[in-house]
Amino acid sequence: MGAESTKVIDPAGLRPSVATRLHEELDYVPGAIVSRTLARAKGGSLTLFAFDAGQELSEHTAPFDAFVQVLDGTVELTIGGERVVARSGETVLMPAGVPHAVRAQERFKMLLSMVRG
Repeated sequence: MGAESTKVIDPAGLRPSVATRLHEELDYVPGAIVSRTLARAKGGSLTLFAFDAGQELSEHTAPFDAFVQVLDGTVELTIGGERVVARSGETVLMPAGVPHAVRAQERFKMLLSMVRG
């Protein structure tokens, strides 16, 4: 089937038909950023991240929209030079082609949804 041929099933992904608390699916590691890909397909990906306090991703761009859904803690995003603070339960759009950076003000976890147009 055509659509299935473009889908990559990651063995670290979630089990189907099971309610899951995403913030419990990835542990913090002192002094590190940890990630786990849940799904990847031609149209985008879903990745969990756990950042220890003070960890960051330097400024970069992506050719597609990225949605940051904060699952735990607080993150400071810089998007197109503007500082945005997001807390647990909040979601921020980082538009395609706009430079952005990520900094953990405190330990935080996020679900990053990349949507290819």
